[in-house]
Amino acid sequence: MKKAMMIILIIIVSFAAATYLFMQQKKFGKLPSGERLERIKASPNYRDGEFKNLSHTPSLAEGHSIWGVLKEAIFSDKSKRKPSDIIPSEKIDLHNLSPEENILVWFGHSSYFLQVDGKKILIDPVLSGAASPIPITTKAFEGTDVYAYSDIPEIDYLFITHDHWDHLDYETIMALKPKLKQIVCGLGVGSHFDRWGFKKEAIIETDWNDKTTLDKGFVVHTTPTRHFSGRGFKRNQSLWVAFVFQSPSSQLFFGGDGGYDTHLLKIGKQFGSFDLALMENGQYNEAWKYIHMMPNEVLQAAKDLNTKAILPGHSGKFSLANHDWDTPLSEITKLHKDTTFHIITPLIGEKVPISNSDKTYTFWWNGEKSEDEPKVELVNNKN
Repeated sequence: MKKAMMIILIIIVSFAAATYLFMQQKKFGKLPSGERLERIKASPNYRDGEFKNLSHTPSLAEGHSIWGVLKEAIFSDKSKRKPSDIIPSEKIDLHNLSPEENILVWFGHSSYFLQVDGKKILIDPVLSGAASPIPITTKAFEGTDVYAYSDIPEIDYLFITHDHWDHLDYETIMALKPKLKQIVCGLGVGSHFDRWGFKKEAIIETDWNDKTTLDKGFVVHTTPTRHFSGRGFKRNQSLWVAFVFQSPSSQLFFGGDGGYDTHLLKIGKQFGSFDLALMENGQYNEAWKYIHMMPNEVLQAAKDLNTKAILPGHSGKFSLANHDWDTPLSEITKLHKDTTFHIITPLIGEKVPISNSDKTYTFWWNGEKSEDEPKVELVNNKN
């Protein structure tokens, strides 16, 4: 019996040591310390040793348990968690865009490239083919990584909404490091960039309700979301945020991740209206509805924000929830009845004109087209 107990103890200690060493890798970043931590402690959104949401936000909704979530994940039908075919995509030359073009390109999930009034912007880029510290566990769908690092031009502003692996990808950030001029993120996220060798002056860390002038005519307001953060075992040591981006010609909303709440209506009232809102719509579940919006809530959020158009992201590239891979887009387009705003559903890589919210798009996830949609050739691209 003593020998068996000793063997079990050795296994436990060895596993703990291996886990500790694994998590010392640079890709995990680091927790805030020193002056950064003191600034965090002074934030009205940081209490009892962590950042807090504006409303009480349990990890699991009422009536759900971790065991029930695990049971669903293990035993539910997984046949359509990933697409059976290559995801259709397009690819444009981002290096040679006309400076007058105001456009957006969706890279899948929550990664976007924008050119707005001559400024080039990246949001939460994940181009490495995985969204996890263990790449084999969360691989990108085939066909979704059509853009290589070399396809990305020099970036004026990199926006990071929070530090989860599907939004802050170490491999992508390091590959693009020489091209990134300015980084805008929530409080504490800059600690990761510090460890990765970025210059202090390149990092702008913001709190909810901060206003930052980036350049003449270019302003960003940092707004609340309802979510959480963390790249390891300790949660909520950095802030999760959304951004209102104002340029000479446009007002855009970069929503990041987060559950529905009253903050969205307040943002809409404060800023009046938006030309386009990038909203999460995917990887949701009734069990965690407080930290990820359900499709009907995304539509309500669009009304609250008073936006002319929404692009529903957070889907189409990774499987992080129990729903079928194409359910988010199928569901939101089926539910959409409001004529005051448009839903933009481009192919990955397709050029989206920001000023033309009337353009129509194919239902590419199921190969169907609406009756009034023009025919668009679908292209299957591989790296």
